[in-house]
Amino acid sequence: MLYQTKQKSPWLYFFQGWKNIDWFLLILVVGLTIFAGIMIRSTELHENVTDWRQHWLIGSIGLGIVFLLSRIRYEGLIHWHWLIYGITNLSLIIVMVAGASAKGAQRWINIGGFTFQPSEFAKIGLIITLAALLHNRPATSLSAIFRTLAITAVPWGLIFLQPDLDTAIVFGVINLGMLYWSGTNLGWIILMISPIISAILFSLFFNIWIIWAIAMTVIAWFCFPWRKIAAVTALAINFLSGELGSLLWNILHDYQKQRVTLFLDPYQDPLGGGYHLIQSLIAIGGGKMWGQGLNEGMQTQLNFIPEQHTDFIFSSVGEEFGFVGCMIILFIYWLICLRLIIIANTAKENFGSLLAVGVLAGFSFQVAINIGMTIGIVPVTGIPLPLFSYGGSSLLANFILFALVESVANSSQKGKT
Repeated sequence: MLYQTKQKSPWLYFFQGWKNIDWFLLILVVGLTIFAGIMIRSTELHENVTDWRQHWLIGSIGLGIVFLLSRIRYEGLIHWHWLIYGITNLSLIIVMVAGASAKGAQRWINIGGFTFQPSEFAKIGLIITLAALLHNRPATSLSAIFRTLAITAVPWGLIFLQPDLDTAIVFGVINLGMLYWSGTNLGWIILMISPIISAILFSLFFNIWIIWAIAMTVIAWFCFPWRKIAAVTALAINFLSGELGSLLWNILHDYQKQRVTLFLDPYQDPLGGGYHLIQSLIAIGGGKMWGQGLNEGMQTQLNFIPEQHTDFIFSSVGEEFGFVGCMIILFIYWLICLRLIIIANTAKENFGSLLAVGVLAGFSFQVAINIGMTIGIVPVTGIPLPLFSYGGSSLLANFILFALVESVANSSQKGKT
């Protein structure tokens, strides 16, 4: 007797290509993008600086890229990482030679009426390159660490010269995050960043610098076999870095020093450098618990907050949706970071895991810095709020990064949490 097998629907075959992607992560990313468009519209009701619909348009393009790339095996990027690295550096060179300038920096390329920022897409190239280098040769030795730092130094230097210090810092954080995940001793990572911390603390908070220098000496003692030499070297480097930082600090004019420390007391210059932060704090404080309502925020609607559709968009959220709205946004960002950690842990091999961690490092740092500057706990920077701030290059680059992560999740052999 013959039994007929039930034919599966063509649609079932079609959707099976995405059966293992992290749908929860994708929903969070798309949800934030949609809400961001609503907030961008609110900031521009009486100004019309840009078309808020472009945020949703670019988000839609990004979503299509996610569905496309998540079906492609990401492992193939290993064989192309040097080409990707070369294209990344070439684009950064081109923008320095023929790029468009704005606000004192040369960061944009205009092609056929479309403007994009290569430094945003350079993050993708760096993450892929470092993941390819570290997946078979973990950075557990000083030579491997120096090799990784050297690879990062080229695009980092090109971005720094634009000048774009904010993005250059993000590159450094991505590098350190991927080094840590690949097996680099945490003490070594702390020692690598210690000269920068010493340069800042030495002139501003000398007592804290003394504690910091002692801590670095202790860490060096326990992290290297040649303890005495390592401890003395760490202390000497931190002292010299502090002296150099002090020298540079004394060279600065008073107004330049004020820019660095202004976030500690923005009322030093309420109509100048402190204006952004003061208006941001007023807006967030004015939202109280539940907010003033969508399109009802006084600071937002009267355009008191400069750059409120880009760098300071979180201030508008605080004013119009209050403490509760801010906490919901923070919780969503936390969930996104949690999903990235889960995908990194369940990836079938090191390359995919490192890709997810690279995205996590850059993404979480930008969220922390952007929100931190709007509430006055870090200096004001030009780092956008991922998926939220208006800016096509940043939004599209983030969607491409999440597309790579979804490809890792879709190819995972360990299952999902």
